[in-house]
Amino acid sequence: MICFPNAKINLGLSITEKRTDGFHNIETVFYPIGWNEALEVVPVRDVTLSVVEGSSKEEFNLHLSGIPILGNTEDNLLYKAYQIIKQTKTLPHIDVYLHKTLPMGAGLGGGSADAAFFINLLNEQVSLQLSETERINIAKQLGSDCAFFIKNKPVFAYEKGDVFKDINLDLSQYYIAIIYPNAHSNTKEAYSLVKPHQPRKTILEIIQQPITSWKQDLVNDFEISIFDKYPIVEKTKNDLYDLGALYASMSGSGSAVFGIFEKLPDLKHLSQFSHWVGKMK
Repeated sequence: MICFPNAKINLGLSITEKRTDGFHNIETVFYPIGWNEALEVVPVRDVTLSVVEGSSKEEFNLHLSGIPILGNTEDNLLYKAYQIIKQTKTLPHIDVYLHKTLPMGAGLGGGSADAAFFINLLNEQVSLQLSETERINIAKQLGSDCAFFIKNKPVFAYEKGDVFKDINLDLSQYYIAIIYPNAHSNTKEAYSLVKPHQPRKTILEIIQQPITSWKQDLVNDFEISIFDKYPIVEKTKNDLYDLGALYASMSGSGSAVFGIFEKLPDLKHLSQFSHWVGKMK
């Protein structure tokens, strides 16, 4: 069974306070975007592992293609999701095939999307009968934005970015261009460079305004420090405005930048960078 994990963008991102657990409270809107990867799960044989049997080298085989992913299989979120589920469910040995197309260190949530789609796919393929709430709780153990991709619908996210409020936001009449300007942004470092504060106007208020007002009001708090470290990211945002974007912003902690357009933009002057253009969902 195959699925196609998609990217997300952040519409605004406010870092409101440092938590006692070392994380930060944030406010943002997650919005799904149609830049996809490909993920397939194939049971390798009629063998199952009980909760008490422990691990096997053959239980989870990860096959990667596309953009190289460094590190061991044990560090991959797909493997970690498998291990969490295996604590309470009987699982088959599986081959997992992931074709990576979303750039890493971009703020597009590619790894989180892969993990969440894997949870949903395994739940369906193996008939685990995990409820949506159970799947969200598994995803929360893997990363703050991972749980968003279980439902994969626009939401207002707060606290660590893993508590959601449904919102009515339809941008399907617009086009989007996403540019990855070949700068890898480290999320932990990005947080260390930002001073938490309360915004003068909430993101929930701003996104109800006309999109033409977002340029003045809808802010990503990571931009100042990331622009200072990687000037190409700020230039890319300005380039998108020069091309006619109604709104442009860095996504998450960067370094990908997106622009929202009324008409399909021509990116020939930015074609040296990894990019994706399409209709908004």
